[in-house]
Amino acid sequence: MAEILMKAASFVAIIAMGYCLRRAGFFKESDFGLLSKIVLKITLPAAIVTNFSKIELDPSMLGLAVPGFLGGAFLILLALALNAHKSRDSRAFDILNLSGYNIGNFTMPFAQGFLGPMGVAATSLFDTGNAFVCLGGSYSLAVIAKGEKGGFSVRNIVRTMLRSVPFDTYLFMTILSLLHWRLPECVVNFSGIVGGANSFMAMLMIGVGFKVSGSRSQTGRIVKTLGIRYGVSAALAAVYMFLLPIGLEYRQALVILAFSPIASSSPAYTGLIEGDVGLASAINSLSIVISLVLITGALLLML
Repeated sequence: MAEILMKAASFVAIIAMGYCLRRAGFFKESDFGLLSKIVLKITLPAAIVTNFSKIELDPSMLGLAVPGFLGGAFLILLALALNAHKSRDSRAFDILNLSGYNIGNFTMPFAQGFLGPMGVAATSLFDTGNAFVCLGGSYSLAVIAKGEKGGFSVRNIVRTMLRSVPFDTYLFMTILSLLHWRLPECVVNFSGIVGGANSFMAMLMIGVGFKVSGSRSQTGRIVKTLGIRYGVSAALAAVYMFLLPIGLEYRQALVILAFSPIASSSPAYTGLIEGDVGLASAINSLSIVISLVLITGALLLML
């Protein structure tokens, strides 16, 4: 328990350091984009390569991508149901800001720090399914819900995913693992050094980008959205832990994945449909705080 709390406290301290450094002027708000590029295009792919290289991937593990997709799809359907008699704008907003999981930037470092290579592999496969939702799927459906031109396009979703370096890395390493092919040792050693920085860089990035910009009049909307999101998360975590007939290490990974924050792409996509970006940013930032507490609590109970 002491080790878990110490690691979790270290993550919190790095987030707080990033936030304080931004407030002190060391980082600018625009630096979040640079840090995000470093994490998504360098350190996270390197961490995926390193951890996949340490395991033998069983084909049955591919099923772990299904909860990643179905969890997000269920939240989209819930958003549609809850907004059946509300405005198109409200419907589109909830599709984007209820669904999707921030795994690469947030949950992956927890998997790295607490669950080992098998936990990281399970997290990566889950995120492959999640990518279909948060890297184009929810946005396409939000466009339809708002009644704008373009509509749903599988081609655009696939194109968006294939432009994602983490998704391409998941795909590449999954294929190599299933074929029992290994990368050269020099490549694995290099990726190990780079990927070792992922936890620090991801948490620092979250701190630099952390902001709550929603107005007080929107407090009710924020509480409602986060209440629904984490109510569903708790129900899914219970299903994963107690009902799925899979190994304990996989169920533990799915539990912390269920409590992941809302996808970090949601505020950006909200801006693209001319939605309330301030509200989306407030919901997204607060979801990071809630997820930090819930994931730490879940780890204390499970490990």
